[in-house]
Amino acid sequence: QVQLVESGGGLVQAGGSLRLSCVVSKNIFKSNAMAWYRQGLGNQRELVASITSRGSTNYADSVKGRFTISRDFTKNTVYLQMNSLKPEDTAVYFCNTIRGTTPWGQGTQVTVSS
Repeated sequence: QVQLVESGGGLVQAGGSLRLSCVVSKNIFKSNAMAWYRQGLGNQRELVASITSRGSTNYADSVKGRFTISRDFTKNTVYLQMNSLKPEDTAVYFCNTIRGTTPWGQGTQVTVSS
């Protein structure tokens, strides 16, 4: 059973925007803080943004002021709005619980051209 399905990635020019979506199994979504992670080529996976069930958010310094995480309990979906994209944002983006305890999905590729 697939529990995390990411989508919304693509190729965009620097300065552009993308909105990522992650549909989460209901039993996982309703009781966990959720997060977006990314892994660039040759890099370790890093935490980008997180959101609690009450809506409190945290961001990596590299994306503060540019990315916004949100969640929709009616759709069991976590979003990542990414604005003012930079080439260094290029990576595969994944969602998971804040502790990364759910089997990882395939992620969605984001490529930012200069």
